[in-house]
Amino acid sequence: MKKILAGYLRFRKDVFPQWKNHFHLLADLQAPDVLFITCADSRVDPNLILQAAPGDLFICRNVGNVVPPVGQTPGGVSATVEYAVKVLQVQHVIICGHSDCGAVKALLDKKDMSKLPLTNTWLKYVEAAWKYRNPSDPMGDHAAQHTALIQANVIAQLHNLKTHPEVASALAKRTLQVHGWYYDILTGAIQSYDQESRRFVPLEELTFA
Repeated sequence: MKKILAGYLRFRKDVFPQWKNHFHLLADLQAPDVLFITCADSRVDPNLILQAAPGDLFICRNVGNVVPPVGQTPGGVSATVEYAVKVLQVQHVIICGHSDCGAVKALLDKKDMSKLPLTNTWLKYVEAAWKYRNPSDPMGDHAAQHTALIQANVIAQLHNLKTHPEVASALAKRTLQVHGWYYDILTGAIQSYDQESRRFVPLEELTFA
């Protein structure tokens, strides 16, 4: 906690004064363009990775960057999606997986999660990743298979996202775009899922409205 407190004190003394006017504008209103759904993993920092300012991203984090399909028990993720799309009217929803994802590793290695019953139930939503694996993905190389399954999980959660009525409606009206990303912790690189070619490509190769 000493490190956390020291960081807070630096923020109040050195950082906040530089952002005072910006926070003044945000004090009573937020209008982010992006809902960013990613893993709770401590190594993934959306604002740092995207160099985003306060107010730019509406962020939802959970184990495995999961979006439960509509019809499942309503929870924080579904409520966040509903609020972001219907109230904040975000223009983009990004689901971002990451390298070395523990949730997907548990699925791949078929780990016994019985001692973590809540986590075990939650990870059922990740099992759909097997359905979206590319048949050509490597099976002999454990690390490569792990990466392939992480990316497949992103695709699975994109499909779940589109089952939400507010998302489906906004997509039909072309007021919303959805994106699937894979972030590599080691290199800092992001790949985005290209639905036409059905593969992940460097984010730098794509253009967005």
